[in-house]
Amino acid sequence: MNQLPKFVATFFGLGFIPVAPGTFGALGGFIVSYLLLVLGFDFKSFHSIHFILVLISYMAGVWACKRLSSEWGPDPSRVVIDETIGFWISILFLPVDLWVFLIGFVLFRFFDIIKPLGIRKIDQWHTPNSVMLDDVLAGIYTNVVLQVIVYFYYPVI
Repeated sequence: MNQLPKFVATFFGLGFIPVAPGTFGALGGFIVSYLLLVLGFDFKSFHSIHFILVLISYMAGVWACKRLSSEWGPDPSRVVIDETIGFWISILFLPVDLWVFLIGFVLFRFFDIIKPLGIRKIDQWHTPNSVMLDDVLAGIYTNVVLQVIVYFYYPVI
């Protein structure tokens, strides 16, 4: 089988890390965001890039999951591009700040692991879209919580 779907699904191989691959998938997203922060992209450019990354990565992730489902099953732990996207959604349209990234990372992993408010139900569908959507929803929940935190506490953190 072509290696490209595996490369995409595992977000450059991070999904092959045997311990906590989802955390490493989200960490891959964190590193990309941090590099954009260090490169000094302004708010609009940073979030435009992230929005495009989310859209392209979502479509690529669904494609990769479809291609790999017969070999890997419907929702293998090696597929971590969904965690990468979930992290990026977590920080969309928030201040481009390392503290926001760190808090977003922790909150996203919390929502992704606990799977509250419909996330678990989506996770149980076992389709290529649901593999991606449960983490999209966890990212949205994280973003909402982060928006509140930033509104009340950003000058402090």
